[in-house]
Amino acid sequence: MNCSIKIRTIIILLIGSILSITSCKKATLPAVTTAGVIDITQTSAYSGGQVTSDGNAKVTARGVCWNTSENPTITNSKTSDSTGTGLFTSHLTQLAPNTFYYVKAYATNSEGTVYGNQVTFTTDEVAIATLTTTGLKSVSLTSAGSGGEISNDGGVPVTERGVCWNTSGSPTISDSHSSDGTGSGFFSSTLTELTISTTYYVKAYAINSIGTGYGNELSFTQMEPVADNDGNIYSIVTIGPQVWMGENLKTKTYNDGITIPIVSSGIEWANMSTPAYCWYSNNEQTYKATYGALYNWYAVSTGKLCPAGWHVPTDAEYTTLITYLGGDKIAGGKLKEAGTAHWATPNTGATNGTSFSALPGGGRYNLYSEGGAFSDIGYYNYLWSATENTSGNAWSRDISYILNNVKKAEYSKKDGGSVRCIRNN
Repeated sequence: MNCSIKIRTIIILLIGSILSITSCKKATLPAVTTAGVIDITQTSAYSGGQVTSDGNAKVTARGVCWNTSENPTITNSKTSDSTGTGLFTSHLTQLAPNTFYYVKAYATNSEGTVYGNQVTFTTDEVAIATLTTTGLKSVSLTSAGSGGEISNDGGVPVTERGVCWNTSGSPTISDSHSSDGTGSGFFSSTLTELTISTTYYVKAYAINSIGTGYGNELSFTQMEPVADNDGNIYSIVTIGPQVWMGENLKTKTYNDGITIPIVSSGIEWANMSTPAYCWYSNNEQTYKATYGALYNWYAVSTGKLCPAGWHVPTDAEYTTLITYLGGDKIAGGKLKEAGTAHWATPNTGATNGTSFSALPGGGRYNLYSEGGAFSDIGYYNYLWSATENTSGNAWSRDISYILNNVKKAEYSKKDGGSVRCIRNN
C-alpha cells in the first residue's frame, strides 16, 4: 500500500514538472509564407498563405496585405481570413486596372504581427467589352427583335448597349441603332423602320470608357409576320433552312374557320379522343398572350391548326432544327427565352441565340388523380410534333428549366401540349 502511494506521488510530481516546463515555453512571433497570385482580373485577384507556426500563442488574425509600394503592412489594404495555423486563401478586391501591386501574407498573435515573403503582380488592362449578338425575328411589318449578351465588360462599366443595323454589312453605331440600357449580361433590342423583303445586317454593341465593342454579325430578311384565323399575329424567326413562328400557337379556330372544341372539365379532358384545346388552369386572360393554348394531339392531327402555308412540324423537322443547333444536348439553351421572367431558376444554359423564345407553358394530362390536371407551368415546354408513335401516343420535344438539352418524348394523344408552326417549304 505504501509503495503504491509513493508511485502515485512520483507520477503526479513528474506530470507537474512536465506541465511546468511546457507552460514556461516563451511565446514568439508566428511564421507565415505568402502564396502566389492567381485569377487576376482588372479589379481583383486571389492569393493567400500558410501559417507554419503559431509561436506558442494563438494566431488571432491572418490574411494578406497589399499596396502599390514595396513592403505593405496591415495599415494598407488587407484581408482578414480567419485564425490559427495552416493554409488560407485571400481575395484581393477593389484593385485598379493595369496596376503593379506588392503583396505579403501576415499573421498576428499576442507577440505581434509578422509578414511573409513579398510577391508581386499586375492587374489586367481595361479593354472594350466582349459580347455576342442574339438571333433575329420579324415582329411586325416594320420591326424585328434581336439583342445580345455582354460576357465581359472589359473591366469598366458598360454605359450603353444595343444593336446596330444596315443593309450593306458591317454595321456600326453610326448606322441605325437601338439603345438598351447599361451593364453586362443579356439584353433585348428592337430594330425599327424596316422594309419587307429587305436583307439587314445586325451587330450587338457595347460602349465603355475604352471604346465600342461589337458582337458577331448576323443577317436576316425582313418578312411579314403571320396571322392565324382568329387574327392573332405571330413573330417569325429563321433558323438555318427553316422558318418558324416565334411564339406558341393560340388559335381557337382551324384555318378553315371551324371552331376547335374547348374543354374545361378535367374528367372530360382525360377521356377525350377527339380534337380539343384549353388554356392553362382554364384561365385565358392570364396565360393566352404569353404561353398560347394547350392542344391535344387529336387537334394536331387534323392538319388545320396552323395558318395556311404553315404546319405543325414533324418529328423529322424537329430533328433538323436540333441538328442545326449542334445536337439535343445543347439545343435547348439556344431555343429558350433567357432569364427567369417566365422560366424557373436556374433556366440552365438559356441564351435564346435563335430568338425561338421557347416558354414554359406546361401541360395538361389525362392521368394524375382525377385526370385532366394542369402541371409544370414555368418549368417545361412540351411541343407537339405531327408524328404519331403508336395508336395511343405521339412524339413531342421537351425543353426544361433545369437542363440545356431538348428531349424527345412520347405522350398520350389525350395530353395537352404547346404547338409551334413551321412554314411550308
